[in-house]
Amino acid sequence: MQVQPLFPPVDETAMSYAGLELLATAALLLTANLRVVYVNPAAENLLELSRRQLVGQPARLLFGDAPALFQAIDKAQSNGASYTEQELELGVVGKQRLHLVCTVSVVDTPDASLLLEFRHIDQQLKIAREERLLEQQQANRDLIRSLAHEIKNPLGGIRGAAQLLERQLDHPPLTEYTQVIIGEADRLQTLVDRMLTPHRLPKYRRTNIHEILSRVGNVVNAEFPNIAMVSDFDISIPEFEADPEQLTQAIFNIVRNAAQALDGVLRPVIQLTTRVARGVTLAKRRHRLALSLSVEDNGSGVDESIRDKIFFPLVSGREGGSGLGLTIAQTFISQHNGAIDCESVPGRTVFTVLLPLELPRSGASQAPPRHE
Repeated sequence: MQVQPLFPPVDETAMSYAGLELLATAALLLTANLRVVYVNPAAENLLELSRRQLVGQPARLLFGDAPALFQAIDKAQSNGASYTEQELELGVVGKQRLHLVCTVSVVDTPDASLLLEFRHIDQQLKIAREERLLEQQQANRDLIRSLAHEIKNPLGGIRGAAQLLERQLDHPPLTEYTQVIIGEADRLQTLVDRMLTPHRLPKYRRTNIHEILSRVGNVVNAEFPNIAMVSDFDISIPEFEADPEQLTQAIFNIVRNAAQALDGVLRPVIQLTTRVARGVTLAKRRHRLALSLSVEDNGSGVDESIRDKIFFPLVSGREGGSGLGLTIAQTFISQHNGAIDCESVPGRTVFTVLLPLELPRSGASQAPPRHE
C-alpha cells in the first residue's frame, strides 16, 4: 500500500526565488538557451498559464513571433546589463496579444541567466502618474505647512489686538467690528491647525473599520438628513492595527465631501462598501490581504478640470471650500501605507481606500493598550 504524504511536496525552485513571489510585476527566469525555469504568480496571472505549463518551455516556442522581445534579450546579453523595451506586443500561443513594458536583466544563479519582467503599459503609466502625484502632494504639503507656521504668529497678534481694542471702546455697536475680527481670526486659526495636524505619526491599536464607518455615517446623516446612507459591509473583515482617530477623520472627510457634492440631487444616496482585496501592491510593497473601502455617491461628479488635482491642498470643486479635507484624508491614509483613488463620471463618483490588513508599520508610534 502506498502511503500518501501528509503535506504537498515543496517547490524548491519557488523557494529559491521567494523574493520574486511577492512582486506585483510578472517575472520569468530563463536559462542561457532561453528555456523557462521559473515564473512568479504575477506572471501566471498575466500569461493565463500555470507554472507547470510554463516551466521547461522554450521562450521562442512559448512567445512565438516576438522579434522585439528577442532583440531586447540579445541587447541585454551583449551588454551584460539591463535593457528595457517600452512598447512590446507579446503573444502567447492560444492567448490574446498583450501590450507590455519589458525589462530584461542578466542574472547569475545556478539555474538562470536572464530575468524578464513584464508590466502592462497602462499599469506602468499609472504607477508613474501616482509617483508624480505623491511627489507633488508632498511638496505642496511642505509648502502649506511652512505657510501655516508663518501665518500662525501674526494671527495671534491680530486677535490679541482686537481684544485689547474692544476693551477700550465706549460705543457698544463698534464692538461688532472687533467681534468680526476675532471671529475671522479664530476661523483662520482653525484652518491653520487643520493644515498642521496631519503630520502626527499614527498611534496604532486594534481597530474595527465597521464601527468607524457606522459612527461617521451617523454624524454625516445628522448634518444631511435628506441623504440615504446605504451600507454593504463584509463582516468577515477582522480588526486590524490602525490609528482610529486618523482613520475616522480621513473617512469623515471623504463621506462629508460626498454629502456636500449631493446638493440639489433629487434622491441623494451615499453607499459605504467594504471588501477584502487580495494580492495588492501598496507603497511598492506586495500585500496578501488588504481592506478595500469605497464611498460612492450619485452626485454630478468631480469637474474634469480638477480631477487629477483633487487631493492637492487648496483645490476644491465647491465654492467656499477650503480644499483641505481630501488632502488631510490622503495624508492619513498614506501614513497607514495605504492608497486612495477617485473615479468619477456624472451620476457616479467612487472614492476607494486600500489599507493593508497587517501589523503596524515600522517607525510609527504605538499607543498603550486600553484598559476596558
